[in-house]
Amino acid sequence: MDEITISRAITQSYFSELLDYLEVDIAVVGAGPSGLAAAFYLAGSGKKVIVFERRLSVGGGMWGGGMMFNRIIVQSEARPILDEFSIRYHEFRSGYYVADSIESVACLCDKTVKKGARIFNLISVEDVMIRENNRITGLVINWSPVDMAGLHVDPLTIRSKFVIDATGHQAEVCHIVVRKIGQILNTKTGGIEGEKPMWAEIAESETVNCTREVCPGLVVAGMAANAVYGLPRMGPIFGGMLLSGKRAANLILDKLGR
Repeated sequence: MDEITISRAITQSYFSELLDYLEVDIAVVGAGPSGLAAAFYLAGSGKKVIVFERRLSVGGGMWGGGMMFNRIIVQSEARPILDEFSIRYHEFRSGYYVADSIESVACLCDKTVKKGARIFNLISVEDVMIRENNRITGLVINWSPVDMAGLHVDPLTIRSKFVIDATGHQAEVCHIVVRKIGQILNTKTGGIEGEKPMWAEIAESETVNCTREVCPGLVVAGMAANAVYGLPRMGPIFGGMLLSGKRAANLILDKLGR
């Protein structure tokens, strides 16, 4: 075993792929359930997709299930998505399906990568690229440890035809847009309405309904949609997250042409 050969293999492989993905069809920010689902369907339709995750691990809030009980609930409408990802489940009562949260994340990640999407973890988005008519055309990225340490290190950029904000409760990309450009979102105020208290029945359907292009080139999905449009949260039921990711993918595919 030669240590330099090992280091060379890792470095060359990583940067070769990163260079190839500096220009993509869709850049997904956040590798939680909605982001992974969106990337899965987009990559499966032949689009070039990159996913950025600021943390070391993917999966967002799905890992912990409900209060660190590693089980999640999915309702009937989203059950076919569990089948597509080969996630096992059992019916608790009519319309409520229980799945292991660890298996769910593992299957989401496995199937998404094998469809052709590329996931880069430990990378944060600190800004967006913008062109005429306030269209978002890409992302400004840096290493997450640089952001965490507060270091002044200039970033790099990724060009994309569409960006998906799937950053969860924080709605990070939308916050950047409002802070840098102003109240240009297609919400009531043009800004971020803020997430409301829990009401799962309303939130599960409205998360999907409010998965949309929030400004030119930027689609919001999952809990980021809840935060942007002032929707309730829903807790450890994840059908809406998966359906939102699929809807985000379909919206973009319709615009790009399938």
